[in-house]
Formats: sequence, C-alpha cells, structure tokens
Amino acid sequence: MARLNGGQALVQALDANGIRLALGIPGAGQYEAVDALYNHPRIRYLSVRHEQAASYMADGYARVSGELAALIVVQGPGFFNAAAGIATAYACSSPLLVITGADHLDRRRKGQDGREPSAAIRSVTKWAGRAVTVEEMPALVAEAVRQARSGRPRPVGIEAPPSVLAAVAEVEPYPPVVLAPAAAPAAQIEQAAAQMRQAQRPLIWAGGGVQSASAWEELRTLAECWQAPVVTTRSGKGVLSDRHPLALGFGELRYAPLRRYIEGRDLILAVGVSADLSRLGPPVVRIDVDPDVPRAGAALTLVADAKQALAALLTALCNLAPARSNVEEEVATLRGARFDPARQLQPQWDLMAAVRAALPAEAVVVQGMNQMGYYSRNYFPVYAPRSYLTSSSLATLGAAYPLALGAKLGTPARPVAALCGDGGFLYNSQELATAVQHGIPAIVIVFNDNAYGNVLRAQQEQFDGRVIGTQLHNPDFVQLARAYGACGLRAEGAAELEAALRMAVAEEQPTLIEVPVGPMQREY
Repeated sequence: MARLNGGQALVQALDANGIRLALGIPGAGQYEAVDALYNHPRIRYLSVRHEQAASYMADGYARVSGELAALIVVQGPGFFNAAAGIATAYACSSPLLVITGADHLDRRRKGQDGREPSAAIRSVTKWAGRAVTVEEMPALVAEAVRQARSGRPRPVGIEAPPSVLAAVAEVEPYPPVVLAPAAAPAAQIEQAAAQMRQAQRPLIWAGGGVQSASAWEELRTLAECWQAPVVTTRSGKGVLSDRHPLALGFGELRYAPLRRYIEGRDLILAVGVSADLSRLGPPVVRIDVDPDVPRAGAALTLVADAKQALAALLTALCNLAPARSNVEEEVATLRGARFDPARQLQPQWDLMAAVRAALPAEAVVVQGMNQMGYYSRNYFPVYAPRSYLTSSSLATLGAAYPLALGAKLGTPARPVAALCGDGGFLYNSQELATAVQHGIPAIVIVFNDNAYGNVLRAQQEQFDGRVIGTQLHNPDFVQLARAYGACGLRAEGAAELEAALRMAVAEEQPTLIEVPVGPMQREY
C-alpha cells in the first residue's frame, strides 16, 4: 500500500480505470486533486475558462471516442456552472465523471457529513457517491466508472469534500472495472428472429444506442441481409452512411411521404431508441440496454447491448431471404423527392451543401440551436458513425462550440466543425482562448443574423410583432477570433463559405468563420 492524500488516491484510481482526460478550473477545495495531475504521464489536464464549457467538452469527448473524461469542479458555483452541460450529457445518454466538493448550498443540512450525496448532484446524474475517507477512494471511483459505463451511459458523480482530498492515509489499489456487454436471453433472440422472419416490409429505426455500443457494422449487415430501410434519430445519424442505398436519413415524421412510408411497414426494429414508436402503427421489436425505456406498443423488448443483440440476431437469421427485392428503389424514390433541391429552403440548402462539400466524409459536425443547426438534422448528409452531435431533447443553447472542442480532443485526426448562431456562440466564445492555449483546432461557423433568430421570428409571426429581448448587438466576430489568437474569416454566401472551410480544414488551427445572414424561414 502507498501513503497518499485524497487527491493522489483519486487520480491514481482515475488512471487505473483508463481515464485519460480531466477538465476543469483549479480552485479552493480541489488543490490536492489538481496537484496530483501535474505532469501526469497518462492523464491530460485542461483548464478552461468556464465550468459550463468543461462539462460540454467532456460530453463531446465521450461521444466521439467512447471513452470517459473526468470533470473536476469546485463545490458550489463551479458545480452549478457545469450543471447545464451535465444535464445535457444526461439527456444525450453520454457518460462523464463529475468530481466536486460537498457543500453546494447549506453545510448545515441534515446528513451533510454522512455518505448521502447532495440532492444537487443526484438531480443531474445517473448515480452519485460521496467520499468519507481517503481509503475508500479507489473503490468509489471504480463504482462510479462501472455505473457510467454499464447499462445506459450517463453522467455519474463523486462528492469529495476538501478535508478528504487533503487527508493522508495508506491506500490499497482497487482492481479496475471490467464490464461484459448485457446479453439478451437466447429464447428472446429466437422470439425476435421469428417475428423478423415473417416481416415482408420491415424497417430499422436506429438511435444513439447504436453509437454507444459501436454497433454500426452489425446494423448495416442486418439491414442488407433483411433488406430493411433504415431511419435514424438525431443521435443516430451516421450509424448507416447516408450514401447507403437503404438509408432513409433522419426520421422526420412531419415530412408526410416519409411518415406514410413508415406507417406502411409491417415491423419496426427499434435499436437504441428511447422514443415510443407505437403511435406509428406497425408492431415494434425493441432493443435497448436500458430496462426503463418505455415499452408501450412493443411486441417484444430485448434488454441488451445493441452490438451483442444485433450480432445474435444475425446468427439467428443467417439464412433469411430478403424481405423485399425492390426496397432500394423505394428508398431512392423517397429520398429523391425529399431532398429535391427545388423544394428546399434558401439560403439554408446552399450553405449546408457548401459545408458538406468542404468537409471530408469522416468529419464531425456539431448541431447548434439555430436555423442552420435545425436544418442540418434533415438535410446534412452524414457518412460516418459518431460524426454528428446534438444537444438532444434538452435543446441546449450555447453547447455547440465546447462540444466541438471536446470532440476534437476525442478524435484529433478528424476535422470538427460547429454550426453556431451568433447568440449561442457568445455563451461560450471565451473558449477560443482555451482552443488557442491548448492547441485544439476545432472550427466554429457563426451564422450571424444579429438576433436570437428563431425566437425573433416567433415574436413577429405569433405575437403581432411584439419584439423584445431578441435583437442583439454583436462584436466583430472575425476580430474577436483574431484577438484571441485564432484564425478569423468572413464568408459572404455559400461559395465563400466552402472556400473558407476548406482552408480551415487544411490549416488545422482554431478557426472562426463568420457567415452574415439575414432572417431565415424557420426550420422547426
């Protein structure tokens, strides 16, 4: 056993469990933990300019790499600053490990000195624990990692009071967590396979669970074997390349021809999708690692890791005859009508085409909460898994740029670009300093309409033009980027955007591209 303080024991446990990135802002109450990271041979520590950005970065890192990052924030304000990003990761089923102090609001509350974690941290995490002694730190970290990586991945938390981080004790190492994927019973696999054999017009609906489980190859093979077209959720975009002849793209049910097509199928295989699909009519066979996912309308639910379950179904269906021979022609016809340039919004369509043309197939794009971001859900084709990130159901304004920074840390060889509006970007524009200081060459495209544009147009169209709080005074974004030491470019229109983005990809440095735009018709 080694004699360690609580911070050293914490970092040793993080290292033992394979954590290679820690993010935060050093502050009182966590000095020993940050000191233990000084010149650490395997864990990189990055200080950012706001804890909110650190939590988004940890989320983006996890989603593209499949690995866990640690978020180390001071108790109270530091934790609450980070809460928006932690909640976003929770909504997106993204794992991160939050490490903070213990006294967020009232040190006199009942149980403050006990083992029960605070209501604050429990409200935004899947699991939380509290360190009471130095000796228990390795086991506590191991349990946190197990909780984060097992079942449905989500944030977990450890409250480590400053007194525990500073205390010294003999610490015995704890074995690192080793997890086996959750497997469905063989009888359930055969039951699902029997229903799938009977289907003549099947459809696969793929969600973020396919990304989390790295199950895209199994999904593609099953779609081809079964001749089943594939629609995705926002989080599932890219699990099947949009170039594939069976890819129907994002499952936008407001597009009536797509909804009618889905309603005409005779079985839906939903993989890693939390939404209730029973309203669509066809029976649903569901695969989900989370036993608490709604099962309404599901003919059968397999509680299992998507990769394991799809592989088992492929084995069970290895001699399956394709359900329909002309399904690829059906998909091509539907896609041709849906993505006909003549029916698209402008300038969104041309700007989106410019982004796609300038980026390589494997590039990561982060959807911001702005008109170009909304438009990208339907009309930005994605060709690789884990290459399209959103803030999911939480719809978090301000998340896109720090998500992109974290994604770039998680996949350094791939270009990463965030689609931001001017209002959303200014939530975390200070992280240009982080990008420059730490050499994170992510790209942010700022579509500038000098407004919270979506809300502005809602006020104009739905509230008799009573505009309040939505018109913005902005800086010169190009000069702002340059003031931080980043590359700042301005692009007027689609052709200039494509050229500027190609340059940014080639130069591989932190880059902001401002694209002035006027009011855009809303894409909801």
